[in-house]
Amino acid sequence: MNTRVQTLIASRVSLAPMAGITDYVLRSLVREYSPSCLLTTEMISSEALTQVKDTVITKRDDNHSPVSYQLSGHKPRMIADCAKYLEQFADMIDINMGCPVNKVVKGTDGCALMRNPDLAQEIVRTVKAEITIPLSVKFRLGYTYDELNFVEFGEKMQEAGADFITIHGRTRSQMYGGKADWKKIAELKRSVDIPVFANGDVVSIETAVQCLEESNADGVAIGRGALGDPSLISRIEKYLQTGEYLPPPSLGEKIETLKKHLIKEAELRGEDTGVKFCRKFIPYYLNGFTGASKLRGQLVLIDNIKEIFSILDGIRVKI
Repeated sequence: MNTRVQTLIASRVSLAPMAGITDYVLRSLVREYSPSCLLTTEMISSEALTQVKDTVITKRDDNHSPVSYQLSGHKPRMIADCAKYLEQFADMIDINMGCPVNKVVKGTDGCALMRNPDLAQEIVRTVKAEITIPLSVKFRLGYTYDELNFVEFGEKMQEAGADFITIHGRTRSQMYGGKADWKKIAELKRSVDIPVFANGDVVSIETAVQCLEESNADGVAIGRGALGDPSLISRIEKYLQTGEYLPPPSLGEKIETLKKHLIKEAELRGEDTGVKFCRKFIPYYLNGFTGASKLRGQLVLIDNIKEIFSILDGIRVKI
């Protein structure tokens, strides 16, 4: 294994990239609990980055290392130029070849690249020649269930120079429905020599352990499981390292983390934009108790942090 990659994935758990989700704030919250997991940014469009150098997207703190910056696109030279620019912030560059969203695959980006492995290889080769830090690729099992080319695709990515793979155990046509097939990931792991992290449906310590057993992967990448619970990655790490089981956060603890999340987004984007951006996270923090749905419906209509905090503090009093 590449020694630099080995250092970056010293933890067997990483924060998976999620478009519009794994921003500076969420990465910072996860890092408060886990000092060593690999963080990954939200997907950054190479087309957009070429036009505007977005400082909100590239923002990071010194303690964010190890952190990977994820790029999407289908133009090898453009992606390589963007990767070179991002190298000043990143410890690793990741190429998105797994996003299933219509507007992404229609532009021949994301998972559409699994239908064009020659272009995918050209992208990896071109980027690899431009940067001095490790390069990874994230992809799925295939575009549809009739096109399960993940083993061949992974071999081609390794051949082109990829140092690390994260694979989501679903096809593009599944989107995020159904169940991730962790056992298939084991087929890829047997066929490549570079590290493989499994992604999809890992939402607890128990599912992380099961995923590792079935996939034989080197680690797990946590996506939606970290929403509303930025401590999950550190709790999985603790269990894998020591066997100690730390319980999920209580409702009171989740409310305090939500408040911190709101404050940090407001500081980053301004209160109005920050509160609106943070609305997507509220359902993940506030669930599993009587009246949760009604409360969430109320909170997503409020733009004022003080008013939101007043309601949240009222919940805490009743706990």
